[in-house]
Amino acid sequence: MASSLQPLITILEGILDPHQTRWIVDENNPQLQSLLDKATSLQKLLDSKSSLTKLDSRIREVAHQAEDIIESHMVHHMLSGSNCVIFTLSTPDLQQVIRDLDSVMEQAEKLVENKILPSKSSSAAVGIDSAIEQLKLADKKTPSSSSSSSVVVGIDGDLMQLKDRLVGQQQKKLEIVPIVGMGGVGKTTIAQKLYEDPLIVDQFAFRTWTTISQDYNMLQILKSLLHCITGQEFDQQIDELKVKLHKSLFGRKYLIVLDDIWSTKFWDEMRMYFPDNNNGSRIVITTRESDVANYANSSSPPHQVQLLSKSESWNLLRQLVFGEEECPLVLQEIGPKIAEDCDGLPLAISVIGGLLSKTEISEDVWRKIGDNVIAAISGSDDRCSTILSLSYNHLPNYLKPCFLYMGAFPEDYKITRPRLVRLWVAEGFIKSNGERSLKEEAEDWLKSLVERNLFLVRVYTNGKPWSYSMHDMLRDLCIKKYGEDMFLNGPNKFTFSNPRRVSFHTKFQSEVINDSAESMSLTRSVLYIDFRSAEFPSGAFFAARLLRVLDLDMRTHRFPTEILELVNLRFLRVNLDNSGTIHIVSMPKGITRLWNLQTLIAPLFHVNEPAELWKLSELSNLELFDIRLLKDEEMNYSVLKKLEKISIRMGVQLIEEATSWDGFLKSIPNIKKLSINDRDRTTSTAIDLSHLHKLENLTCHYMTSTSSPDGFGCCFRVIFPCNIRKLNLSVCKINSGVWGTLCALQKLEELEIWQCSFERKEETCEEEWELADGDEFPSLQVLRLVHSRIVRWIADETNFPRLRHLHLYKCKRLEEIPSGIGEISTLQSIRVDWCSKSTAASAERIMEEQSENGNDDLKLYIHGTSERDDDNDEEED
Repeated sequence: MASSLQPLITILEGILDPHQTRWIVDENNPQLQSLLDKATSLQKLLDSKSSLTKLDSRIREVAHQAEDIIESHMVHHMLSGSNCVIFTLSTPDLQQVIRDLDSVMEQAEKLVENKILPSKSSSAAVGIDSAIEQLKLADKKTPSSSSSSSVVVGIDGDLMQLKDRLVGQQQKKLEIVPIVGMGGVGKTTIAQKLYEDPLIVDQFAFRTWTTISQDYNMLQILKSLLHCITGQEFDQQIDELKVKLHKSLFGRKYLIVLDDIWSTKFWDEMRMYFPDNNNGSRIVITTRESDVANYANSSSPPHQVQLLSKSESWNLLRQLVFGEEECPLVLQEIGPKIAEDCDGLPLAISVIGGLLSKTEISEDVWRKIGDNVIAAISGSDDRCSTILSLSYNHLPNYLKPCFLYMGAFPEDYKITRPRLVRLWVAEGFIKSNGERSLKEEAEDWLKSLVERNLFLVRVYTNGKPWSYSMHDMLRDLCIKKYGEDMFLNGPNKFTFSNPRRVSFHTKFQSEVINDSAESMSLTRSVLYIDFRSAEFPSGAFFAARLLRVLDLDMRTHRFPTEILELVNLRFLRVNLDNSGTIHIVSMPKGITRLWNLQTLIAPLFHVNEPAELWKLSELSNLELFDIRLLKDEEMNYSVLKKLEKISIRMGVQLIEEATSWDGFLKSIPNIKKLSINDRDRTTSTAIDLSHLHKLENLTCHYMTSTSSPDGFGCCFRVIFPCNIRKLNLSVCKINSGVWGTLCALQKLEELEIWQCSFERKEETCEEEWELADGDEFPSLQVLRLVHSRIVRWIADETNFPRLRHLHLYKCKRLEEIPSGIGEISTLQSIRVDWCSKSTAASAERIMEEQSENGNDDLKLYIHGTSERDDDNDEEED
């Protein structure tokens, strides 16, 4: 059930929020509050009972009707120019929606009370299949008599590591060994190979295997386990069988495989009946859910089964199709491509291998299949879809829309964490718990989808996930679900009018929709991904006045003013493709019309009317090329309590006539990320950021030093807040007095110094970075020096006691990395890109010394070297 009442609840909560100033709600007309109460109650019921699928289409229909009535009313008044509107909405249509919602609620309550669950038959079928499987397994000691002869590739490393955990370690205590991975990745195959391995068979006198599944039958599971151990049949009740299981295992060295566990509930119910005999007994569990694995064994990491590499994928496919024979020469180009398109999923390779083995061995046939491998897999066998659907069906209702949303993007598309979670927030998927921000809640949901092995982390930044994608087979599952749930139209075909969401990947796809002026009048989201047209889309698109999300990749030299008519937007991203050249575009006056805007991402735009931005009270995320602030009286600042991120490529700047940052800084009390540029300010007073207690990520452009208050020495023209975790200094002038200020930032974890000028030695006029004995960065984990002109760097391990990653980029004059850096016990990597040969050599010496001392964990990456060039130090990145 992907349908959710949460978007409707979000709209109603926004209107009824006592702190909002846009709408005056008629207290004598309780319809909106009544609608909110009913929607909230029904949503709670849906969240607790995932099997109410019979009502799914009706719930979706009623929720969409309510959203359409309310948002149409809001947009009508906004386009008419009204600043503050009395929200009465006593329309017969809304009254009918309330009655429909009452009817749905009544049906849902009856289904729950009478336990007439619509999915009962399907659940029963799963349960019967599970029971049959378990009874089959009870008749044999091994899970599959044919598994040993099946073709497997790429699991030797997995087997070696797991066998070591089962029999190679001296641990006598009972250990739980979880095997984790996405559906179809080969968890059960690996467990079977372990179970049948002669070494394992020899070590464990008692071995037993049972399959759990989503809708497990505890009685049959217990009978299966006991039959494998004792060879006998049992007819007692569950509690009696649990006690008998414990007695049967007590004092014995046993291996139990619990295949396909989905919930911690099963483990809670069974754990105490597996005795710890202190004799090296082991329990292997396979699961798609990382939280289940960590719950079963919190002291050791689970074994994560990875997708196959390109070569392993082709090796598996080749063996499945040709066995021991050679692949014909004419297929040795298309064959590896077909294997690669399976994205390393053994289940997908197995299905396509079965298809190819039954087709004509010809290049033409294979190339036709290779044109769309995922479609060929889906069309030839339901196994993939069935197995992967289990993961979707097991999701809690609130995560299903978030999962389906990823299918809107192209195959292998990488989307960053900030963009994805803000899209979810704008869609209204995320439910507030009152204490945490919607963004924080969304990030937890994203983490949960990764832990369920449904999303893949594609890029890590300093050890933290940054961008994500989805396996092509899971994306194909999403697209199939779109037709069932009417969640989204596209991206490959457009099957119904007035879709809630639409995703375009080519200009041709958008033209399909533009034929009908009414085809998008109720659409809420439009995603133009990698859209390379020079023309802004028009036609039916402009009938979509209720849009909440517009995510647009385009090639243009203007900001489309038509966007300013989309007054219901919550998320706006306009990403220009200027074919390698940076062309900055002005944003026209009128952005204040987008009163509901939460996220504005326009990285190659600057704002001519900066004061308009401070009229957007819902704004939480702002990304532009630059902003030049006017005098305080011209800006007329409003306090933007929801604004958390200001990411400006050139930094927020003051015009020359503006001398103070005070008005701006007071207007952003909850800011977490900020970029400021002090280049044109004429006064020398320090910028006081100390009251911005939530600020964690700060970029400072063109900062210089000023006389310290006591008259002795110099200090930076910034007073930092105490919670800074990431600091980027760009084109700043740094002297020795600055380091004491930075070292005092106790929570600073990441420091980037980009093209900054360091203090020069009078005798040589060469820049030098010398840290004194007392200069210690207590929490710094990441240090980057970029385009630095320093010649000597004097420091040791005491200055950076917790450093993990050092990155030097185009530091062409630097003579060497201080040898003491290698003595930092926490150091994990050194990266040297386009620095001098002597710098690269010093990094290699550090590596050699650490290797001789037994430190094999330190990684060194060197990419390119260059001779020192005093006259040309400012090359392009």
